[in-house]
Amino acid sequence: MIKKIATAVATLMLAGIAWAQVDLNKATEIELDGLKGVGPTLTREVMTERKKAPFRDWPDVMQRVKGIGPKKAASLSEQGVRVQGQGYAQAPASAAPRR
Repeated sequence: MIKKIATAVATLMLAGIAWAQVDLNKATEIELDGLKGVGPTLTREVMTERKKAPFRDWPDVMQRVKGIGPKKAASLSEQGVRVQGQGYAQAPASAAPRR
């Protein structure tokens, strides 16, 4: 019985780890809508912009997607969202958007 419980817990933990990493260039509408702070409007904006071209990095996302600025990018990154494998905090400081 304990072995079954341990296996179930391990499976759920691995599923959580897999869910935590979401690439903005590949995420489905359901994955995007499931993120805290992302609703249908922002999801549509992301999907529309990435159809034009994949996002290069976080500054590219913030420039192209209305509604994603530094605070939202940091929040999404904390939830496991990545752009080209990079979290927002990992983005080079020199690449920060000018506003």
